[in-house]
Amino acid sequence: MNIIPAIDLRDGQCVRLYQGDFEQQTNYPQEPVELAQQYESMGFKSLHIVDLDGARSGRQQNQDIIREIVESSKLAVQLGGGIRTESQIESWFDCGLARVVIGSLAIAEPARVRDWLAAYGPERIVLALDVNVTPAGVPHVATHGWRQAEDMTLWRSLEDYKPAGVKHVLCTDISRDGAMTGPNLGLYKDLIGRYPDILLQASGGVRHIDDLEALLKIGAQSAISGRALLDGKITAEEIATFLPDA
Repeated sequence: MNIIPAIDLRDGQCVRLYQGDFEQQTNYPQEPVELAQQYESMGFKSLHIVDLDGARSGRQQNQDIIREIVESSKLAVQLGGGIRTESQIESWFDCGLARVVIGSLAIAEPARVRDWLAAYGPERIVLALDVNVTPAGVPHVATHGWRQAEDMTLWRSLEDYKPAGVKHVLCTDISRDGAMTGPNLGLYKDLIGRYPDILLQASGGVRHIDDLEALLKIGAQSAISGRALLDGKITAEEIATFLPDA
């Protein structure tokens, strides 16, 4: 299983939000470029970056830092937050970005996103489908920085994208994000069972190495970790057991 560290940027700083709430923010002292280099030195091969300013306003505001990370490392960087146009996508690919992550637009304008899947290939487009799970266990997607709920279920959205050949899906249970309560294994196991050809990036709730082991056991191809790594709850020695040459 591929472990992908996450760097969330707001006003040029590394931060973490609790359940996507901008009023519940934790600031971290690490400089973003140095943190990315640290993750690379730990043996990670990929990096997930979220431009929180872009996710909230629709206008990316951390481009210079992100470009420096992409250009100064060998990490396969994927970026989400505020990507709205084809020109933005092409600009990021030109500077070496591995993948773009499309969230709200994947629900609001699916036809356009399906066109991007066709134009750039499913290997380079990640759908970020963030969900609120009902008491009955039905996952409904949320958009616009998790501030807007949608009636569409996760399963309906994935069905809509199947003909387009979607490959990479980043799924976050919003209630688990930043909460350190453990990942929603039931949700991810269900997703993997329904869509075995999709490469899942499980996000939200990872607390420690046992959570990563549990995600590996149910067949998750990738897991994203933000706070657990930043807070030192998962060590470099533990991460090494997941590396390809371990």
